[in-house]
Amino acid sequence: MQKILCFLSLILLISTNLSGCISETSDTETIDLSINYQHTNGTIIESYDNGELISKSTVELNFNFSETASINKLVTYGIDTNDGREPIIIDPTFDSIISIEFSNHGIYHLDAFAIDKKDSRENKSIIVRIDHVIEWKESTTNNPKTLSIDPIPKNNGSHPYMIEVFSVVENPSIIDELGGGGQTVEFSWEIIDEANDVCHKKTSQVADGESDDWNIIHFNTHQTHELKIAYHDGQDYINIEQVVSIIHHSSESEPNI
Repeated sequence: MQKILCFLSLILLISTNLSGCISETSDTETIDLSINYQHTNGTIIESYDNGELISKSTVELNFNFSETASINKLVTYGIDTNDGREPIIIDPTFDSIISIEFSNHGIYHLDAFAIDKKDSRENKSIIVRIDHVIEWKESTTNNPKTLSIDPIPKNNGSHPYMIEVFSVVENPSIIDELGGGGQTVEFSWEIIDEANDVCHKKTSQVADGESDDWNIIHFNTHQTHELKIAYHDGQDYINIEQVVSIIHHSSESEPNI
């Protein structure tokens, strides 16, 4: 009987020690990382007038760490954009919001983190989607300039889903001093790849005072391309308005507010 009691006491002692180890392990999770953000996507707008760049916007996104809690004092909030830039780090004593500027399109996998005074670290992954739109205008030209399209992400991330082109060519009405009108113009739209192959093409004739448009979607986003308007016949000047959209899959993180 005495041997049985000793055996049971030994089992109880081992169980108590094991329970203590499990409890100690769970106590190491001291940081409750909470990040609030309204947007995880945006669009860069690049505008040209007669072939000259007149403006280019960037996208700024804000990430609020103020609801993050910790058993120990927090010493660092940070976000690594994983695109070659140094991580952005702030001191929780003075600030809780990290703002990140994006000047290139792409899918970004952000690594947000908080670190306490005992060097414990908690991480959170946030996915950001940045698209790119090019606005292009040319006026009174019979020698249209080439619009370059670069869909290759500079952050070495996944390639865009597609390129969308919407182009309008107008043959504005001309009334000369003798009362005569303008002429019909003939031209073609072309999307050309790096090997100088024509991927898409449309030929059009536009009478004086009329216009025509071209809307095309292109799925080869692994090469740079050129959008050209080749003037074939006619003496009238034309006006051009084009919008080129570089669009990524909608794979960004949902807002957390």
